[in-house]
Amino acid sequence: MNIEGIINVSGKSGLHKIVSQGKNSIIVESLTDGKRMPVYSHTSANSLEEIGIYTYEDTIPLVDVFTNIAKKEDCKVCISHKSSKTELENYFRDIIEDYDEDRVYISDIKKVFQWYNALHSSGLVKLPKEEKKKIKTKKEDD
Repeated sequence: MNIEGIINVSGKSGLHKIVSQGKNSIIVESLTDGKRMPVYSHTSANSLEEIGIYTYEDTIPLVDVFTNIAKKEDCKVCISHKSSKTELENYFRDIIEDYDEDRVYISDIKKVFQWYNALHSSGLVKLPKEEKKKIKTKKEDD
């Protein structure tokens, strides 16, 4: 799964793809509606590549979390971010068994699922070829 150039802009809903760069801004395109807008240097924006999820021992990159969700769901849509708190926590625990419950809040978990589903609806959720082969062989063995 390639999330290079995908960012979260503070104050704007959804995820955005970097289209171009200017002197004092970047031009981004919304993944949901395709609208373009400038994001200036004073606006807070985070690349999904730089975001990680805390575990008790380490930090897991967000792309690995998305890959785990894609494996679990066979590259289909995951649980809704509007589900109950216990459903979200249980699902997240299935994906990352040892996530740090003191530092990973329910709002973070909701964002992960919302972002994954946004990436899925944009067609960006894909497993590496090696992972696809493993899943196919497991299904054939069953």
